[in-house]
Amino acid sequence: MWQRFPAGLRSWFGIELHPVTHTERLVSALGGFLGIFFILLASHAVLGDLEASLLIVGSMGASAVLLFAVPHGALSQPWAVIGGHSVSAVIGVACAAGITHPILAAALAVGLAIGAMHYLRCIHPPGGATALTAVIGGPAVHALGFNFLLAPVLLNVAIILVTAVSVNAFFAWRRYPAALMHRRKPEVETENKHRPEGGLSHSDLEFALREIDSVVDITEDDLSRIYDLAAQHSRRERLEHWQIRLHRCYSNGRYGEDWAIREVVDEAPSGDPEKDQVIYKVVAGKGRRKSGVCTRAEFAAWARYEVFQDESSWQRRPPAAR
Repeated sequence: MWQRFPAGLRSWFGIELHPVTHTERLVSALGGFLGIFFILLASHAVLGDLEASLLIVGSMGASAVLLFAVPHGALSQPWAVIGGHSVSAVIGVACAAGITHPILAAALAVGLAIGAMHYLRCIHPPGGATALTAVIGGPAVHALGFNFLLAPVLLNVAIILVTAVSVNAFFAWRRYPAALMHRRKPEVETENKHRPEGGLSHSDLEFALREIDSVVDITEDDLSRIYDLAAQHSRRERLEHWQIRLHRCYSNGRYGEDWAIREVVDEAPSGDPEKDQVIYKVVAGKGRRKSGVCTRAEFAAWARYEVFQDESSWQRRPPAAR
């Protein structure tokens, strides 16, 4: 459905198109249900006030989305959950006790919580809701004072972490925390990651993350794994020189300004790879209306896959139709 939206509109709204299976979605929903069910029971038992319990569970509801829908995200890992809620609870209680103006207290609690989570490297967005709840939670929450940190906050954190570990343990591809997805590697292999052999090294990925200078909700290990899988897929999907044919169109598979489609308009076949040449013109994307000459092997190295025009859009040609 989302593919029908214009690319510019999808980009502006931040609509991601990477697919997940129905199983993944159902497991996420089941985990969220179990986590919040147990947390609500615990909060109600501690506070004895259903309305206040629901306020507190609000921040845990946001945590449930992260832990069960994005279990390998950097913002979903145990330290982010524990540290984020804990420091936010302390700051929220302190602001509620020390600042009489509720609007100022609430705003300051959230702002200070964000800053503290940054410095403690435990950014967890629901922590902001925990800080806010400590201020606006009403008499039942205020009466707890700093005990608010122990129960219900840390109690709820413990419940949702145990639920996340337990539910995700049944599914090998989404074990939680993310560290369980990675086997321990010998020190020698770890050191070798810093010495690239014709590709990106671990230090290259670290450098890129630092250069972005913004919080990216993905761990370095997962980013490295994504790169490795993408590189393997790219090698498998590369076209061979004999697949480059006259009057066919090919895309370089890139995005944005670098995207281009070339049509092979003429050729000079030869058994010698150096003399087996094609003439092409750029029919869409970067360099449109330009033409060029190269060997068939060079064209195959540039091309990612064959495409055809369907009404006003370009579609990838299925392998069976090539």
